[in-house]
Amino acid sequence: MLKEYRTVREVVGPLMLVECVTDANCDELVEIELAGGELRRGRVLEVNQDKALVQLFEGSAGLNLYDSKVRFLGRSIELGVSPEILGRVFDGMGRPKDKGPAIIPEKTLDISGIPINPYSRNYPSEFIQTGCSAIDGLNTLVRGQKLPIFSASGLPHAQLAAQIARQAKVLGKGERFAVVFAAMGITFEEADYFVSDFQRTGALERAVLFMNLANDPAIERISTPRMALTAAEYLAFDLDMHVLVILTDMTNYAEALREVSAARKEVPGRRGYPGYLYTDLATLYERAGRIKGHDGSITLIPILTMPEDDKTHPIPDLTGYITEGQIILSRELHRKGIYPPIDVLPSLSRLKDKGIGAGKTREDHADTMNQLFAAYARGKEAKDLAVILGEAALSELDKKYAHFADEFEDKYVRQGMEENRSIEETLRIGWELLTLIPRAELKRIREEYLDKYLPEAGEKE
Repeated sequence: MLKEYRTVREVVGPLMLVECVTDANCDELVEIELAGGELRRGRVLEVNQDKALVQLFEGSAGLNLYDSKVRFLGRSIELGVSPEILGRVFDGMGRPKDKGPAIIPEKTLDISGIPINPYSRNYPSEFIQTGCSAIDGLNTLVRGQKLPIFSASGLPHAQLAAQIARQAKVLGKGERFAVVFAAMGITFEEADYFVSDFQRTGALERAVLFMNLANDPAIERISTPRMALTAAEYLAFDLDMHVLVILTDMTNYAEALREVSAARKEVPGRRGYPGYLYTDLATLYERAGRIKGHDGSITLIPILTMPEDDKTHPIPDLTGYITEGQIILSRELHRKGIYPPIDVLPSLSRLKDKGIGAGKTREDHADTMNQLFAAYARGKEAKDLAVILGEAALSELDKKYAHFADEFEDKYVRQGMEENRSIEETLRIGWELLTLIPRAELKRIREEYLDKYLPEAGEKE
């Protein structure tokens, strides 16, 4: 029989102070019974002698200090897992949200988890095809990598997230692949879009969805990504599946952290975020990867909206330190009507060289990637020069590069929301674009690849 306490002394926002407590532990789950019989849940944030600070999940509205009963459950927040979680939709606390039956768990896991020990890590080295040329061709995603997408308010990161989740696959070998998708602080319309898109395309069969809506308690947002990563760890390291985890939007997660930190009256760090924001994000991101002795893997794509389009904001800034690169969405490309509006020049995948080449994508991938980067950068410079001096000031070669930049954005970066390009098709489009530049300028590609793959100028149509 659990001991009940009627010693609630103070409630401030989502926090509750309980006194005269014995044997409470940090992160322990708490059950609060209101005077009318309603049950709410929380977790222990801090223990100081006989006082326990409890973080409420459902908020404190209607909570009476004198009539409420508090029970400490002796366990932390857990997620019951089994192979049946595939194809299901849950809320931010792991409760079924799709009107399906409750999961009968094979095992119950603590959602806190632990980051992967660096000694136990296997190096990411295998290509994951997302179907988006700007990622596959130039900023390649590698199995076990952490590759965030930096977006901004109003940009189509939700559509891109759904497209990647729908299209991503591991090439060759027929290995089992799954997607774990967690959304934090999103609107009902966005949640409906994600769920209906997964159902319409059949992607839900190999996916697990966790949905935390904007009107759900902010505290739930702190648990949602941990729920998703716990499900991913089970699928990857117990069932030997290759799992892609997409977390959107990490900015909403950080805002929830800031809200709880302010309620605890902690000393704020940059822009009011808690000083432990870096550590907290690292405990999430570092749960992705490959482990020696296990066939499965976790690849992570966190999506975050940069407040005021500022890359130096604490959330993208700290995320960039922890992860292996970033995909940056461009407002300028979005204004041009280009989808996905991926700005390839400032984007970076630090592990792309490990996942491309013969036996993984194709032998010419690295050379064409470098040449496309260089040609697009020079074309952008030529266009900027034309704005200042006029197009007449450009040399014939500069005009060709400027034309290449326009064609590159229109044919390589731009693609339909339902368009799933294979890596061979992405490479073919890249080679066709390179015919717009004189062969003598293609100095980053080996001669044997030019002879083998470069189309004749008249054939590219």
